[in-house]
Amino acid sequence: MKLTTEYPIWFIIFCIAAGIAYAGILYYKDKKLNELSTWMIRLMAAFRFIVVTLLSFLLLSPLLKTISREVEKPVIVIAQDNSESLVAAKDSAFYKGEYKQSIQKLIDQLSEKYEVRFYSFADRIKEIPSADSLSFNEKQTDISVLFDEIETRYTNRNTGAIILASDGLYNKGSNPVYSADRIKTPVYTIALGDTTVKKDIILQKVEHNRLAYLGNKFPMEIVVNARQLKGKTTTLTVSKGEAALFTQTLNFNSDAFFTTVPVYLEAKETGLQHYKVKLTALTEEVNTSNNTRDIFIEVLDSRQKVAIIADAPHPDVAAIKESLENNQNYEVESYTIDNFDKPVKKYNLVILHQLPGTRNPAAKLLNDIQAAEVPVWAISGAGSILKNNLSSVSASQKTNECEAILDQNFSLFTISDELRKSIKDFPALVSPYGNYSAENIANVLFYQRIGIVDTKTPLMYFSSFGESKTALFLGEGIWKWRLQDFALHSNHNLFDELVSKTVQYLSVKADKSFFKIIGKNNFLENETIELEAEVYNETYELINEPEVNITITNSDNKKFPYTFSKTASAYRLNAGMMPVGEYKYEARVKIGEKINTQRGEFSVSPLKVELTNTIADHQLLYSLSKKHDGQMLYPAQLDNLAEMLNNRTDIKSVSYTQNKLADLVNLKWIFFLLLSLLSLEWFLRKRNGAY
Repeated sequence: MKLTTEYPIWFIIFCIAAGIAYAGILYYKDKKLNELSTWMIRLMAAFRFIVVTLLSFLLLSPLLKTISREVEKPVIVIAQDNSESLVAAKDSAFYKGEYKQSIQKLIDQLSEKYEVRFYSFADRIKEIPSADSLSFNEKQTDISVLFDEIETRYTNRNTGAIILASDGLYNKGSNPVYSADRIKTPVYTIALGDTTVKKDIILQKVEHNRLAYLGNKFPMEIVVNARQLKGKTTTLTVSKGEAALFTQTLNFNSDAFFTTVPVYLEAKETGLQHYKVKLTALTEEVNTSNNTRDIFIEVLDSRQKVAIIADAPHPDVAAIKESLENNQNYEVESYTIDNFDKPVKKYNLVILHQLPGTRNPAAKLLNDIQAAEVPVWAISGAGSILKNNLSSVSASQKTNECEAILDQNFSLFTISDELRKSIKDFPALVSPYGNYSAENIANVLFYQRIGIVDTKTPLMYFSSFGESKTALFLGEGIWKWRLQDFALHSNHNLFDELVSKTVQYLSVKADKSFFKIIGKNNFLENETIELEAEVYNETYELINEPEVNITITNSDNKKFPYTFSKTASAYRLNAGMMPVGEYKYEARVKIGEKINTQRGEFSVSPLKVELTNTIADHQLLYSLSKKHDGQMLYPAQLDNLAEMLNNRTDIKSVSYTQNKLADLVNLKWIFFLLLSLLSLEWFLRKRNGAY
């Protein structure tokens, strides 16, 4: 410790002088104290001298300088692989018993000299109190993120060494040899697992789409690997429930067999469908848990129903119908107005050709469309009369021939560059002659070019009226565009693109429900089930005052009730991890006096990547330790590891010196000292009648 002041230290003489003067005047000039003993007067004078001297000294702003020294032990980080690949082989009992005792013994030995931090890693990285906490049941291994975490936590710490105990297998993240480049600490590796290639059939991977559409065929790509089984055979089966949908025999023609089997299945039912991919096990196999895979695919019935209603048969109708029928997401029906007797509300889109017209005003049809709020694509021609907020076109039989000019500012949907370039090559169409008064035009796709004159008269544009959308094509002969597309490119891709995107934009309706549940429909078994909810009031504003409850039901009809947590303006639920299987849910919220309900389903898929490859990669562990001035050891050598670390001269404690300055006036003991002296002096004077 060292005492310093803002003023020269010799100013303390004045403080002492002030204390002597004050005490002398108070006690040696006061005649009331003549009856007191000399030692009592001197004692009280001493108290007053000390108080005044200290108070005067504090006016000099004294600072107390302290120097502290702290010794930091080296930190030894032990990271233990906790994945299930370690216990997939026959020596699983060793890792669950004897090995745990060995690693705990190492921790205890190192703790005598070092600060030991023990972590487990696989799905996640977590610090654990002892080896007894190891479970060896995690589903994925990411070694690279382990080094990132160590660097983040122990930067600027006295890190002595990293001990990595693993089989060297990783199925997530980047190669740990390169991700550990930023680590400047020695890395010792403990080589676990078995490098022997055993007889095994492995269902390596099943590639598939998450969604499929009802009535369509969807692909699967199954990757099969077999080791040390030359001359043997197995049967690959894809089943749904008790029904086998695909079967194929595989002959292993080498000890390192590898093949990819394409499979096409038909989506026959809507909802979440469970498929099982299985390879028949052989008696020679060491591990049969990697012979099966459960696949969950959601089948949607998203086909849009489209009705084409024409005043009379026309090649335009055939061209549009053929284009839509090439897309399996559309179900197309065509009628003439005289033969149409279906309810309009069953369709997602109605395409009107030459309707209403001078021959048939189609008043009932237009009223039904307007009442059902069904989107409309109206295609006009000579003699058309389009009303009802679509447009007003002269009933004159006169026409103009016009070509299409693309509006570069059109933004409702994207147009491919190839279609943009080819529009100018499409032949002229017949457009009704007259004065157009299009109302509420939102976006023009094409303008008319008459001869060599570019006009601002729309050829095709889109509008919105209430909840329904409308497109108006003021031209007849669009079938010529389809033929020209084939003549130029030997296909109808560009014409199909124009028709498909127009129909898609018009037929898709925004979800305006007042209660929505948002979340994935498929989770892996090591993922938490997370869902979000949105609630809207009558003016379609987000609210989160009412309580949202949900009940999740598993395949055994066991129910799990939850309540969503409220966020800033919505809701969130974390239901934790759930076992593999299929689940349904029903969520409820009361908005005003009305109870809104949303139902859905999701699946939890098994994750078997740890069991796909169980041959330990000790070469990777050797490379890591060699690159970072460490050494690779085997479990039997764990007793030598503590001695190796103790013999290193670069792993040593570090001493830190720290200087601190503190205002003496802030020390509490100074205050209590002064208070005690003044109190004691007052007590003595009072007791002896000096007041």
